[in-house]
Amino acid sequence: MRLIDTHTHIFSTDFDHDRSQAIERAKDEGVAGMIMPNIDSHSVSALLAVSQEFPNYCFPCMGLHPTSVKEKFEEELSIVENYLSKQKFFAVGEIGIDLYWDKTYFKQQQQVFKHQVRLAKKYGLPVIIHARNSFPEIFEIIDQENDSSLTGVFHSFTGTLEDYRHIESYGGFMVGIGGVVTYKHGGVDKIVKDMDMGRIIVETDAPYLSPVPQRGKRNESANLKHIVAKLAELLQVSPNEVASITTQNAQKLFSLELT
Repeated sequence: MRLIDTHTHIFSTDFDHDRSQAIERAKDEGVAGMIMPNIDSHSVSALLAVSQEFPNYCFPCMGLHPTSVKEKFEEELSIVENYLSKQKFFAVGEIGIDLYWDKTYFKQQQQVFKHQVRLAKKYGLPVIIHARNSFPEIFEIIDQENDSSLTGVFHSFTGTLEDYRHIESYGGFMVGIGGVVTYKHGGVDKIVKDMDMGRIIVETDAPYLSPVPQRGKRNESANLKHIVAKLAELLQVSPNEVASITTQNAQKLFSLELT
């Protein structure tokens, strides 16, 4: 089984004491690569250090997370633009709108999201979208910006079937399925059976959202196998088929050449 964790923050301080071991555990479970979305200017140095320590395995992305959109968002955006112009990244992310924690900077979040979507089109990169309590607001912007050059993923998808159909209509977007699919009241398990497997990629969002049976513990990429097993059960196919298709999807979306 060959897997790609399409969303992990393995560069976070949660892994400072055992990062190499966590990567080895992931490799032992068939994880052949990790996509690492950035958070903001404070996470860039760790992001790049890990990508350099584990080349062709930990793939860095560049973006400004919506919960980091504050008073100095213009400075943060200029840092994102500067990095994108200087070196290779595999996506613009993670970006989006988050109305769960704080709505104070909602207008700024909209502005920053739209700007980063346009950056992704400029550099020919997919977007990694964080949508929390904000599908209508995100759809409003993507409806305007979508064209044949825009691709990406709605990461850690927790929307409705209607939301999924809206995403599907864009043509170039996938949905990231993570630990929530294993939760009894997560809701995602009810929708997966209606999804096109060609639009699904798998993720952990480590160190967050650990799947059952690891819920409550720090998440890591080795746990991807539990998400794959649940998807296989829901889609009534083998875990190997889920692994094969989702890995192909991830390689296509992020233009990955795995060693």
